[in-house]
Amino acid sequence: MNDDAVAGLAREVDGVRRLVQPLAVRVEDLAQLVARLSSTVASRGQSVPPRSWVSAPVDEEEVHRLLDDVGDWLGRVYLRYADARQTFPDCWCWHPEVVEELAWLMQAWDAAYWADGASVVLAGDWHERLRPGVVRRIRQYAGTCSRDNHRTRPGWPSIDGSAAKVPSLDDLTAISEWWAHRRNGVAPEPEPTAAAIRQALDGQA
Repeated sequence: MNDDAVAGLAREVDGVRRLVQPLAVRVEDLAQLVARLSSTVASRGQSVPPRSWVSAPVDEEEVHRLLDDVGDWLGRVYLRYADARQTFPDCWCWHPEVVEELAWLMQAWDAAYWADGASVVLAGDWHERLRPGVVRRIRQYAGTCSRDNHRTRPGWPSIDGSAAKVPSLDDLTAISEWWAHRRNGVAPEPEPTAAAIRQALDGQA
């Protein structure tokens, strides 16, 4: 083989190498992506099963603990978002479906930020998909419902809850007792608001 032929063959080999090299880089990138996804799936598979409100055990201490955790988390995280505050019913703990939504969203937040396997991907999913979905469904579940809608006996003395950042925290013990022992029965009635008492008095005048 003469020198010209050898030089031509070398040029062809170099051209093939230049075509193949980017493909090798892409394959390496794909391998790293698959490894990251596998790690994320594995961490999710090892996560603790979520605590449920609608299927909570018949144990007043347990349901009260869960309700307290949700109430605390509402003030620390959920109600810091304007859309959540604007659509949040003050009678939230009287609605089992609302408590259930908040309970699992709280646990998803913990998984995204604090649990083993917490990641930016999980946090992004919580913000982009999970939290807005819960806000939307709570609006659908409770609409414009309020504590007064859960009352049937007018004239109860009012309570001052103005200092509470999360509404109805003082009612969690009564709600826990109801859910633990007689969740298929009638829920306890909330204390009337000052506005409800004024309206009742105006109606009697």
